[in-house]
Amino acid sequence: MCGINGFSFSDPDALRRMHAATRHRGPDDEGFFEQDGVSLAHNRLSIIDLSPLGRQPMATADGRFIIVFNGEIYNYKEVRADLERGGARFRSQSDTEVLLALFAREGIDGLRKLNGIFAFGIWDRDTRTLTLARDHLGVKPLYYRWDGKRLLFSSEIKGILAHRDVERRVDPEALNLYFRFLYVPGPRTMFAGIRKLQPGHVATLRGDAFAERPFWEIKEGEPLPDQETVPAVRAGVDAAVHRQLVSDRPLGVFLSGGIDSTIVLGSMRQQATGAIKTFSVGYEATAEAEKYNADFDVAARTAAHFGTDHHALRISGRDVAAVFEEVVRHMDEPVSNHVQPSTYLLAKYAKPHITVALGGDGGDELFGGYDRYWYHAMLGRIDQLPGMLRHPSVLRAVGRLARAESLAEKAALASGLERFLAFMAQKEERVGRLLPPGVNDAQAARRHFAPLFAAPWKDGVNQIMAVDARTWLPDESLMRTDKMTMAHGLEQRVPLLDPMLAELAFRIPSRRKLGSRTLGKRVLRAAFADVIPPFVARQKKRGFFSPASKWLRGDLLPLARELLSDGYAPGSGEWIDLAAARTMLDDHVAQRAYGLTQVWAVMTFQAWYRAYLA
Repeated sequence: MCGINGFSFSDPDALRRMHAATRHRGPDDEGFFEQDGVSLAHNRLSIIDLSPLGRQPMATADGRFIIVFNGEIYNYKEVRADLERGGARFRSQSDTEVLLALFAREGIDGLRKLNGIFAFGIWDRDTRTLTLARDHLGVKPLYYRWDGKRLLFSSEIKGILAHRDVERRVDPEALNLYFRFLYVPGPRTMFAGIRKLQPGHVATLRGDAFAERPFWEIKEGEPLPDQETVPAVRAGVDAAVHRQLVSDRPLGVFLSGGIDSTIVLGSMRQQATGAIKTFSVGYEATAEAEKYNADFDVAARTAAHFGTDHHALRISGRDVAAVFEEVVRHMDEPVSNHVQPSTYLLAKYAKPHITVALGGDGGDELFGGYDRYWYHAMLGRIDQLPGMLRHPSVLRAVGRLARAESLAEKAALASGLERFLAFMAQKEERVGRLLPPGVNDAQAARRHFAPLFAAPWKDGVNQIMAVDARTWLPDESLMRTDKMTMAHGLEQRVPLLDPMLAELAFRIPSRRKLGSRTLGKRVLRAAFADVIPPFVARQKKRGFFSPASKWLRGDLLPLARELLSDGYAPGSGEWIDLAAARTMLDDHVAQRAYGLTQVWAVMTFQAWYRAYLA
């Protein structure tokens, strides 16, 4: 993993400021290309081919193509062999040189042959074309700013902001999306004019013509026969883990205690020789400590089951308070999730031991792990009832009797977009309390997500998973994973998000994925029934969460009051009602009303605003 920066003009000072802003992503080496009116910079974290031959920016032998690349190409040996059969010759053992040679031969079409995680920029000196690309599912971030004349790009927003001509302004649409979804879905960012290159997309600049288009998309595939699903998933996951074990640096596993990371570890244990290092994070004693440390304790048992060299970190509210503002700064834009500091501290703890960590990210979105997918399936069954039984008054009455009023309310909504928003968006009443009337836009969510439901899938539940995989996964979950690990120069890989496995997942009918409300991912569990320890297999899904709600009444309360004060981030009051946020905090502390979600969102926004705009 690395950091890349560049732009379509010459400015040596600006290039070095951008480069310095992302140095944490690649502490091992650096390089620059400044010719033809184009500027490229690279921070290197050496993973494959540690020699100087892997340095970037890298040029083809004839000097026509120059690349800066962040990521790993897992199938680079197979691609290299194919290129060699066509006459290509290589100077190094690096995947960067293979990617460059593939692009030189096949251009953008060659990206379909890649299996990996990547973000790169390539300059073609003959056609004077600058090409940017981001991997299939958006594991690696890539941002850009195009003002109609000049293009800047970087692995992190802070790289683009290092250029002094870039104006720093809040995007009102992004702000409205953030307070409803707790992250900013792409292609927007919280900065007006700065965009995320979407997963599976390329962007090209030739002269003054800038264009962006997909080279890969999540699609509803032809359904796989039931009898083929389990063996196909087993083979697909094992192959993905095998591909992602390639590394010339120490490698380990982030072990959460859940099904997904356990499967990754179990597959790795069957394929790798030698000791495996595992890492998990838990919490120091607090009220209901056993609830918050349930997965932490299971992770320790899982590590013992597979005989790993296990490293366990316990953190406190004081630890979180000490790094909160730094965590927000590293994220570049507000992403409100109270487990971020846990990931940040775990990566810092693991870095002296490993340079690469495998994790279980993506299993829920691809294979149906969240209970909301089960609820969507139940609502789909209700939709099949006779019309009179689906009348809102009947649904409400049944909901009261079954103590499922919320589900009954959702049943009265149209399937697709409206139900998606009912599950994923924050309550409008609570958002309306925080955003001033001139800022609040209740239609922002519908405008953004409606295109994703414009063409209904035959399998509506799989479509909900696909929307999550196209939005929440790259822009919230994977963004957290990348920024929190790369803050310490540590690479995290995600075998369950292998693009071939993703294509397979959307060929599996949702009924084969969903089990009960608390035991999802049925096909994944069945595929690894001989690998998953019984004490993991029978546990209900809990999710990764922290005692943040309790910390807000204790160790985090002084920081929260400071962050929500009028003077902490001058100018932020234009965008949010800080007095309303303080009332929510007071009500939470007094246990009059639960306020963690909204309070944490405002705390995060305030820390971001102060770091980048105040």
